[in-house]
This record gives sequence, structure tokens and C-alpha cells, in this order.
Amino acid sequence: MKRFGLVLVFVFPLSLLASGFALAADDSKVKAATNQVESGVKKIPDGKVGEGVGETAKGIGKTASEGAKYSGEKLKETGKAAEPPAKTAWGTVKGFFTNPFSK
Repeated sequence: MKRFGLVLVFVFPLSLLASGFALAADDSKVKAATNQVESGVKKIPDGKVGEGVGETAKGIGKTASEGAKYSGEKLKETGKAAEPPAKTAWGTVKGFFTNPFSK
């Protein structure tokens, strides 16, 4: 039981850290999973060890899963923001005619 307590002490902060990677898009699912971990951990000292451990484990899994999904969404958004702006058709035509005569 002592070893299990130590595992929870280390796993709980890691799950919170993992959820910290989700910052802007829709992090409500990540926060809900983190809250599930917290509520599971709070049940253990109250004598509901089996129920608390189960809820904590599920919450950790959901936190990791939702955090990964969220991080993927953020990477997509970042990639789109880093793309160069598309040229318009008029800019291409105008550049075609002005470049040969500008030399």
C-alpha cells in the first residue's frame, strides 16, 4: 500500500503536467480528465481505495489521450499560421507583366 501511495504521488503531478501542454484550442476535455484524476485521488484517503484507484487510472488515461489530441490540433494550427500567404491571381498576372519590362 505504501508503494501504491508513492506511485500516486508521482503519477498525479505528471498527469497535471501532461494536461499543461494543452493551452488554447478546446481544452475542456483535458480539464475534465484532469478533474477526474483529482477526484479519484481524493477518494483514496477516505477509504474508497478501489474506487479511487479505478477513477484515477481512467482519468490518467483520458488526460493523456485528450492531451495528445489537443496537442495535435495546436500543431495543425501552428503549421497553418506559419504558411506563407497565398498569392492572388491578380498578383501573379501583374508580376508576370511587370517583371520582364522592369529590367
